[in-house]
Amino acid sequence: MKEIKDLSLESLDNLADALRETGFQATHLGDATKLIKRMKEERATVFFAFTANMVASGLRGLITEICRRKFVDVVVTTAGSIDHDIIKSFEPYSLGSFSMDDAELHRKGINRLGNILIPNERYALLEGKVMEFLRESYRRKRATSPRELCDLFGSKLNGSSFLYWCHRNRIPVFCPGITDGAIGLQMYFFKQEHPDFSVDVTADMKDLADIVLNSEKTGGIILGGGISKHHVIGANIVRDGLDYAVYVTTASEYDGSLSGAQTREAKSWGKISESGKHVTVVGDATILFPLIVLSLKEGGWL
Repeated sequence: MKEIKDLSLESLDNLADALRETGFQATHLGDATKLIKRMKEERATVFFAFTANMVASGLRGLITEICRRKFVDVVVTTAGSIDHDIIKSFEPYSLGSFSMDDAELHRKGINRLGNILIPNERYALLEGKVMEFLRESYRRKRATSPRELCDLFGSKLNGSSFLYWCHRNRIPVFCPGITDGAIGLQMYFFKQEHPDFSVDVTADMKDLADIVLNSEKTGGIILGGGISKHHVIGANIVRDGLDYAVYVTTASEYDGSLSGAQTREAKSWGKISESGKHVTVVGDATILFPLIVLSLKEGGWL
């Protein structure tokens, strides 16, 4: 059995190893960092999944950096991530608090996402940009896929955007729930004038399956839950599951939700292989993921 070691200022110079000997979720966090390193050492195809709230936060910068440095091979995310990435390429969000008067915020035209504030004007900006992008997509062809739309969006954004770097580095971005966000509402409006316009969510399934099937090994770095999490682990059923998986989540497993499901549960479905290496870290990704990235940077992986 390993000995629990007290942290010191000096031990923080080798953060991942120090955390592994600390106990509780710190140990899981250290194990997660080690497992991500192993994914890279084994040349696994790395799937990176995250939810929209993380792109609304300052974590967007690290997500962008991960894509800029080609640390991951595939991105799977939600419509809200696309919304926030487009908006924040042009205008920032503001910091509020969790205890603000929401009725008063509504009267002022301010939307609250936790303690992040997003004025309605930001969505007005988004509407104009998305309509411009959709018109260009429509000129190219009437039917498109979420992956193709994400690539087009990325080509129009700046270096602060994860979509931009995915476009530039040819990292495919899959967004299976692309209508479930502000961009989906704009697609509805666009379709009123262009009824032959369509976004085929099934068109990406072959591309995703081909990536999975053509990979010798696969790994998942999954921040949060929901559709982005399940799209990664669900796709890997076709090859008997992920070989490596790291979850970072605040959700509980005891209601049977997919978001709360631990890595070990995925083995029963064949979403993580029976011999797959895995770890679940329970906590807020805005705290934990920067620590993982810092450890990877210290180790020369980033």
